[in-house]
Amino acid sequence: MENIIFALDIGTRSVTGVIVRRDEDSIQLIDYCMIEHEARSMRDGQIHDVPAVAATIKKVKESLEISYGSPLHKVCVAAAGRSLKTIEASATIDLTKFPIKNEEDVKHLELAALQAAQEKLGAKKYADSYQNYHCVGYSLLYYKLDKERIGSLIKQTGNEASAEVIATFLPKVVVESLLTAVKMANLEVEAMTLEPIAALHVLIPESMRRLNVVLVDIGAGTSDIAITEHGTVVSYGMVPLAGDEITEALSDQYLLDFPEAEKVKRKVVLENETEIEDILGFTSTITYDAFVDHMKDEINRLATVIAEEIKKLNGKAPRAVMLVGGGSLTPTIANEIAVNLNLPPNRVAIRGVEAIQQLQPNAAFPGGPLFVTPIGIAITAKERPVQYTEIIINEETIRLFEVNEQTIGDALIQAGLKIHNYYGKPGIAAMIKVNGKEVTIPGGFGESPTIYLNDEPATTETRIKQMDVIKLEKGRDGDAAAITLEELIGETKQIRVKFKDTSYSLGTIYTVNGKPKPPRYYVQDKDDIHWSRLESVQDFLDFYKLGRDVNLEFPIIVNQKKIDLPVGKTTILVNDKEATTETVLHDGDELKFTSAKTPIVKDIFEYLGKSDSYSIQVTFNKEPVSLYKPAYMVTNMEKILHNDSELHPYIRLTMKERETPFFVFQDVFRHVALDLTHATGNFKLYCNDERAGFDTPIHDRDSLAIVWDD
Repeated sequence: MENIIFALDIGTRSVTGVIVRRDEDSIQLIDYCMIEHEARSMRDGQIHDVPAVAATIKKVKESLEISYGSPLHKVCVAAAGRSLKTIEASATIDLTKFPIKNEEDVKHLELAALQAAQEKLGAKKYADSYQNYHCVGYSLLYYKLDKERIGSLIKQTGNEASAEVIATFLPKVVVESLLTAVKMANLEVEAMTLEPIAALHVLIPESMRRLNVVLVDIGAGTSDIAITEHGTVVSYGMVPLAGDEITEALSDQYLLDFPEAEKVKRKVVLENETEIEDILGFTSTITYDAFVDHMKDEINRLATVIAEEIKKLNGKAPRAVMLVGGGSLTPTIANEIAVNLNLPPNRVAIRGVEAIQQLQPNAAFPGGPLFVTPIGIAITAKERPVQYTEIIINEETIRLFEVNEQTIGDALIQAGLKIHNYYGKPGIAAMIKVNGKEVTIPGGFGESPTIYLNDEPATTETRIKQMDVIKLEKGRDGDAAAITLEELIGETKQIRVKFKDTSYSLGTIYTVNGKPKPPRYYVQDKDDIHWSRLESVQDFLDFYKLGRDVNLEFPIIVNQKKIDLPVGKTTILVNDKEATTETVLHDGDELKFTSAKTPIVKDIFEYLGKSDSYSIQVTFNKEPVSLYKPAYMVTNMEKILHNDSELHPYIRLTMKERETPFFVFQDVFRHVALDLTHATGNFKLYCNDERAGFDTPIHDRDSLAIVWDD
C-alpha cells in the first residue's frame, strides 16, 4: 500500500475517485469511480451542503473499496480552482517622499498593491474580511510613472509611481468545508493541492514552465485557468461558464430536460449522432453537424469569455493553451479559443491522460481529458502537498497556506502588515523666501524598513520555512531640511579681474534676513534670502564703489529736454576692447577706463547734427575768404555762451535759432588782414567789378576788391 494513492476530485456535478500506483519511474491507474451528486450540494466549487457531499464521497469510497478489495483510509484532495477569487488593484507612492532606489523598493510597492487587492476583496459582498482568504498568487500587470505606463521604476524621477497587480485568493471556508466533508466520509486527508496545480503538474513538466503556457480545465459549471512563465505558475483565474452552458442551450433548442440534454450532448460528441424524444413526445435525430450549427453561438460565447480572461490574467496572448476536463470535448471549442487569442489552431489543444508522462496505457480505463485532473491530484498532492506553515512576525504567529515556496513578502501579506507604514517619515521641510518667491525645501527621505529573518538581514523575496521568526523594523525618519546657500542657489563660481594693477574678486553675494551670509550658511525655516550674481562691469563698479571714477553719462538740459553727451563719458575697455557697463566679465579679464574730456557748447551742435553758424565763400583781392555768422544763440541763465564755453552735468541751456543773416562788404574786414603801411591816397571798393560801399550786400561766391589811388 506504500505506493498506492487514493485521490478524490470533488466537482460541482460529481465526485471522481481514482486509485493510482506510483512507482519510481511509472504511474499506473488501478481503479476509478465517478458518482454524481444527488442534489445541488456544491456550487461553483464550494461545498454548500457538507453532509450531502460527504455522502457522495462515502459512496465513491465504498465502491472503490469493493472493486479494489481493500479498505481506504487516507485520501489526497484538491481545493477547487473555481473557488478562487481574482482581484485587480493598484498602489501609488509619492516619489518626492519615497524615491525608488532598488528592486526591494519596487517589491514593497507591489506588496502595497497586493494589500490593496486584499482590502478590495474584503469590501466585496462575499467577503467579511480579507483575513478569511489565502493569497495563492499574483502577477504584475504594469507600472506607471506620473500616470504613464513604464517598464521600470528604479531611479526614475517624477511625482508619483504606481503598480497594478492581479491577485488570486482562495476562501479559507473552501478548505475547511472540504476537510470536514472528507472527515465525515470516514477518511483522513493525506495531502491537499489546488486543482489547477494538479492538472498543470502532470501535463507541463518544470522544464517547460519557462514558457508562457495556459492550462484551462473546462468543467460543468466553471472553467479554471492556470498560467506558467519563468519556471513557475504566475497566475490563476476562473470564469463562471463551462459545459453546462452548452447543455442548457441544447435543452432549450430541442425541448429536453437538463439531465436528458446532458446525456444527448455526450452521446453526440462520442457517437456523432443520436435519437431524442422531446417533452412533447416527438422523436428526431441530432447529427454532430446539426449540433455544432445550433450551438455555435453558445460555443463561441464560452470560447470568447475564456480567451478574454486569459488575456486579462496574462496581459497578452500566451504561447500555447492546453484544454482538459469534460467541457473541453465541446465541439470546435479549441478552434474558437485559438481564433479569439489570435493563435494558430495547432497552438490550442485538448490534452488527455495519454499526455501524462510515465502513465502506463491501459485500455480498460477511459482516456481523454476527463481524468487528467483526478490523476494530477493523486500525483501532485503527494509530491507537492499544500501545507500550512506557521511563522512568527513581530511576535505574532501567522499561518500561511503554502501553495508555492513562501517568501517573507507572502507572510507580510497574510499578516496584514502594510509595509509602507514602516517607512521612515520624511524630515521636516523648511519654508523660505528666495528673492521674494516662496520656496519649500524638503526634508531628507525616510529610510526603508529593515527586515530580519531569524535575526539575519533579509528581503521580501527571502524564502521562509516552518516556525521562522520575522522582524519588521521601522526605517529611520529623514533628517530635517539641511541645505547651504550655495547648494540652494546652484553654481557660485568666483572670478578675478584686474583693475589698475589690483586683483578684484567677483561672484555671488547673499543676504539672509537683511544680513550678509557666507555661501556655506545652512538655510533655516522662514529665512528671507536675497542673492545676486556679480558678473558685469556695472556689478563691479557698484560692489567696489568705483562709480566716482567713471562718468557713465553726461546729461544736460537743452530747451527743457535731457540729452546725454557722449563726449563727456568715460570709455570702458575690457582686455583693451571697448565695452559697456552690461559687458559680462570672465575670470582673468583686465578692466580699464579712459578719462573723459570736458564738453563745450560746440559739442552740442555736433551731437544734434546741426551747424552752429551760417557761412558764405567769397574772394577778396583774388584770395578766398570764408565769412561766418552765428546760427543760434545759446544762453545759461540769460548769459550768452560761446562755442568754446565749457559745460557741466545737468546745465540748463536755452538754444534759440537766429534769423537768417545777410552779409555786407564791411564783414569781410573781420576775416582779412589789410597791410596799410604803404597805403596812400584814396581807395575804392568793388563787388563783382562794380563800385560798392561798405554796406553793399554780398553773397556766396562774390568777388570783392579794394583799390588804392596812386
